Amino acid sequence: MSANKKSSLGRGLSAILSNPDTDITNKDTSGNFVVGAVAEIPIALIETNPFQPRDVFEAAALEELKKSIMEQGVIQPVTVRKMGYDKYQLISGERRLRASIMAQLERIPAYIRVADDQQMLEIALIENIHREDLNAIELALSYQRLLDDCGLKIEDIVKKISQDRSTISNYIRLLKLPPEVQVAVRDKKISMGHARTILSIDNPEQQYAVLQKVITEKLSVRETEALIQTLQQPVAIIKAKEKKQQSALPEKYETMRQYLYNSLNMNVDMKRSRSGKGTITLHFTNDEQLERIVAALK
Repeated sequence: MSANKKSSLGRGLSAILSNPDTDITNKDTSGNFVVGAVAEIPIALIETNPFQPRDVFEAAALEELKKSIMEQGVIQPVTVRKMGYDKYQLISGERRLRASIMAQLERIPAYIRVADDQQMLEIALIENIHREDLNAIELALSYQRLLDDCGLKIEDIVKKISQDRSTISNYIRLLKLPPEVQVAVRDKKISMGHARTILSIDNPEQQYAVLQKVITEKLSVRETEALIQTLQQPVAIIKAKEKKQQSALPEKYETMRQYLYNSLNMNVDMKRSRSGKGTITLHFTNDEQLERIVAALK
């Protein structure tokens, strides 16, 4: 984790992981603080974090970490909380703990902290969000749990993790996708850009059909956008023809409507009465098309 990420962990983590008042290992027998004190704890006495939001750990990465631990030991201590006599619960460092078990270590270096269940959940979620190898769905679920389980607002999350509101909202929107699409994002079969494009489709069956085509034909995000626009065009064109038949425009005004259609690359409806009054309606299917309309009007 980079220095910038460490400095942006926010009050939720710093209150527990950096505050000496919550650090049991930071005090000697006289009650004085000892900087960087680390305890060696039997791994058998540590239970995993029940609030760990991550349930998928890449086997190859764990194997690589195991080899590193066997050669160099555990460089960065895990963090635990004391649950009772000879009983501890993991706060952070589950990959290190799992890899240490695989390496058949009996003890592991640890910082011992004090934290309640609410703090444990918030710490686990925020630490999870700051992982560099996290996929978009895991991030979205972590953000959603901070909202639902920790009672935070998006503004609170923005302050705690130094991330802008729109980015957080875009991740959370991914959870509106069908399970099949979410799994594809989680397994990195499609990118977040693909997923956001598929969100522009309302029909779940059509979303799934596009997903299959994206994976099978290895479409780029731009190619996916073009595919969706093509799929949505037939219905729009039929409606446009019906409206045109109901109130046919004089040739020169139809030419104007066609010019707008070609310039903006989206469906345009134009109505004009005999008195010269009328309306022009632009139909957009996603935020990108809306931004294109606004840019053209500036």
